[in-house]
Amino acid sequence: MKLNISTRSLHAFLALQECKHFTHAAERCFMSQSAFSVMIQKLEVAVGAKLFERDTRNVTLTAEGELFAEVARSLVGDIESAFADMSDYVARRKGRVAIAALPSLAANGLPAVIAEYKRAYPGITVQLFDALSDQCLAMLRQGKADIALTAPGSGLTEFDTKTLCSDPFYLVCRQDHALAGKRRIRLPDLGGCELIHLARSTSVRQHVELLLRGIPVMNSGLEVEHLATVAGLIESGLGVSIVPELTLFQFRHMDLVSIPIDAQDIVRPILIVKKKERSLSIAAQGMSELIEKRLHNIGSRAAGRRR
Repeated sequence: MKLNISTRSLHAFLALQECKHFTHAAERCFMSQSAFSVMIQKLEVAVGAKLFERDTRNVTLTAEGELFAEVARSLVGDIESAFADMSDYVARRKGRVAIAALPSLAANGLPAVIAEYKRAYPGITVQLFDALSDQCLAMLRQGKADIALTAPGSGLTEFDTKTLCSDPFYLVCRQDHALAGKRRIRLPDLGGCELIHLARSTSVRQHVELLLRGIPVMNSGLEVEHLATVAGLIESGLGVSIVPELTLFQFRHMDLVSIPIDAQDIVRPILIVKKKERSLSIAAQGMSELIEKRLHNIGSRAAGRRR
């Protein structure tokens, strides 16, 4: 059976139960007595039972009215609780936002944004997954992440993307390397350098191969997945590496030199990626806006400070 009972009629029922007087209950509900009486009659028809005994002096609940009173109070409580929860979500007092980000951003730049967001909205749970590009997109696809911060790669056509910043490349070498004294590195300068590579699955490797196309570099034979490993290999004199600017914090505690490469036409774009044709939650939209505001052109600003 399909019922058509409004919350207003439930409130009217509860008001009449408490006031035990049609006029007083109608006034509490800001209704005329005649309209109030009609509403109660329609409620009784919808329920299929007489809910009130009426006489000239008293209005009391019937046995069925006593049973319905428990139902009405429960329904009104559930509805008010649900709307209170929705108000909390709309006001960002509650909620969840999940971000999948490249390790370089997850460790550098993004933590400050998350901290600012948490100060503003302490009731929202923020999840952060640091992962390579393909994994970031997989989490977005599976619904584990609301937003992904990643580099260009395959599989992006199914998503909405926007360039967040551009990440230029740097040569990282020991201080005793032949190129260590240069202020900027031209691509031909890299000829003969023994390269330590990041794994082919990384977005960095794909851009470095494009950058070095036609440059006679030497392959050190060393291909690793973690930047900390790259730093240790360079420090031991096993070669040099080319990495994006946003990863340079991995090398700052070592006696190494980082020098910008003159190749402004080849940079690693950092994208903010979302699912197509699906709106973000209010919590996730707020995080997305803050990320764009705080991290827009972060690579370019950092490069300007180093020159």
